[in-house]
Amino acid sequence: MALFTKEEALLYHSAGRRGKVEVVPVKPCRNQKDLSMAYSPGVAEACMAIYHDPEKVWEYTNRANLVAVVSNGTAVLGLGNIGPKAGKPVMEGKGVLFKMFADIDVYDININAKTADEVISCCKMLEPTFGGINLEDIKAPECFEIEQRLIEELEIPVFHDDQHGTAIISGAGILNAAEIAGKNIEDLRVVVSGAGASAIACSKFYEKLGVQRENIAMFDSKGHLNTTRKDLHPTKQYFAEKQKKNFASLAEAMEGADVFLGLSVKGMVKPEMVKSMGKNPIIFAMANPDPEIPYADAKGVRPDAIMGTGRSDFPNQVNNVSGFPFIFRGALDAGSRKINEEMKLAAARSIAALAKEPVPAEILAMYGQKDVTFGIDYVIPKALDFRLLEWEAPAVAKAAMDTGVATKKLDLAQYKKELRARIDAEHKRINAFIDTYNLGF
Repeated sequence: MALFTKEEALLYHSAGRRGKVEVVPVKPCRNQKDLSMAYSPGVAEACMAIYHDPEKVWEYTNRANLVAVVSNGTAVLGLGNIGPKAGKPVMEGKGVLFKMFADIDVYDININAKTADEVISCCKMLEPTFGGINLEDIKAPECFEIEQRLIEELEIPVFHDDQHGTAIISGAGILNAAEIAGKNIEDLRVVVSGAGASAIACSKFYEKLGVQRENIAMFDSKGHLNTTRKDLHPTKQYFAEKQKKNFASLAEAMEGADVFLGLSVKGMVKPEMVKSMGKNPIIFAMANPDPEIPYADAKGVRPDAIMGTGRSDFPNQVNNVSGFPFIFRGALDAGSRKINEEMKLAAARSIAALAKEPVPAEILAMYGQKDVTFGIDYVIPKALDFRLLEWEAPAVAKAAMDTGVATKKLDLAQYKKELRARIDAEHKRINAFIDTYNLGF
């Protein structure tokens, strides 16, 4: 059931000030002295301090808390290639989530760029302004080249959330689901429907967690990726190389499988295919808004299934908001120059660990539930669980420090306390500001 009407959604985006974000000053400008310090001539002191020591940019500007959400609109949500103007509401929404969940400021950068080189060139020119870049809704295979080159060529964190966000959150779910199902992650046989950016990134991330590549059978719109296929991009070829068997169909591959990962379209999976899977199957059907198989249909034939979707109205929602705000928070606060694999793994493991903790009453109330405990219907923390900030950001920051990409040394125990105080103060400030518009939402 929809939580809102089309009219309500459009009003949300248009009422009051148009859009969803606003830039506001954080320093006073109430008199001549304030004006002189904010701009000329006082601003010259900050400018020259940075000129003599470029690292001072982190101290005298907002760069240390500013992320660019960059998109060319070629792969927006489930809407496809709708362009940068039509994709802008999504990027603004990303800014809202960064701010509300992790107190990170965002400028959404929606660019008319058709090629990988154009996106890369734009991001390189933006580097002096931003402390990090979140690539968003850029189609495969260009997104792979764009992210990799920017990671190599920039000295700030670059993260393509469409790839790694889903991988990290679902990876946390895989860790917990395998434990509940009594299966070793090294032995899992995984079937993947979809071979786009998210599916490839998820599958590679599962490898990092211990899944064997030869146990991952991936399907695109033309069938199973295997060595008989001559039409494969190198990113797909990677998952064709070690296949032990060539499957004629998705249904055949799912027979006896331990895990189904869906990042394709609704209707790809039938109940009989789920029924044929191995004991205690793990099903992450994440096509949006409708999964590859309806939740009720899958659970109807396999009550023992541990199932997650991208939807909030079913258990085990895989929601990227459980990842990117806190990953960037930890990376920025550690002064990290990269978001590396160890930081992503630390994020996934921290999310998995949090799911085993008792759920506070205020979080249960948000979801209208009386009790939630670790088990087949709760392998991933709720997306609105405020504790994710305190668990995930320190884990990411620690991994940055441990792997030598951080430029700061944090007292992690004190940092965790500061995060809670920071987000509480930020919510109080922002909610009061929004209330002044009296929008009625």
